[in-house]
Amino acid sequence: MARNYGFCADHESETVKKTAASKIFDTARDLFYRRGVRAVGVDEIVCEAGVTKPSLYRAFKSKDDLVAACLKESAREGREAIHAAIAAAGPDPRDRLRAVIRYYADKIGSPDFRGCPMTNVAVELPEPGHPGRAVVEDCKTALRGLTVDLARDLRVTDPEALADGLMLVIEGAIATHHIFGSQGPAQSLTVTCDALIQSHLERRMA
Repeated sequence: MARNYGFCADHESETVKKTAASKIFDTARDLFYRRGVRAVGVDEIVCEAGVTKPSLYRAFKSKDDLVAACLKESAREGREAIHAAIAAAGPDPRDRLRAVIRYYADKIGSPDFRGCPMTNVAVELPEPGHPGRAVVEDCKTALRGLTVDLARDLRVTDPEALADGLMLVIEGAIATHHIFGSQGPAQSLTVTCDALIQSHLERRMA
């Protein structure tokens, strides 16, 4: 019986291509997070991944597209984790809002935390036309929208002001972590957010 060697060769080539793309993606994502987008070049990515430069450009059109792909995955993971935390918090509106705060408090307390990937890239990529910048803006806009919705469920007078205040505290905690670590001002994240929520609830009842 004649064997279809052509099919086997094509299948093997596709498997190798997918494996190389996966290695590139995982390596780039780790390097970008640990060292920054600007500091990491294509040569370093392919060297660390153990693949060739043509493999990278077959999987991704450019480094910018690779950056955007990594950010999209980080955004997806973060979105799923936050929604899972909210669901686990139960029906109470305050508990659901606090679940978002606890999520970030836990992230900041993690030993391998090096800031929010989105915030880090927002600083590194100020140009509005960068595909990675678009992912960052979409992610942060969605987070603000979610926080506003959760604040609105509390029936406070100004849910947008509460949501913006909470985001300022969260982003501030993330920023101070770069200098002071988890034991600096960032450790006040939860208590500060709780105080802000309470002040808005008291204003509602006044």
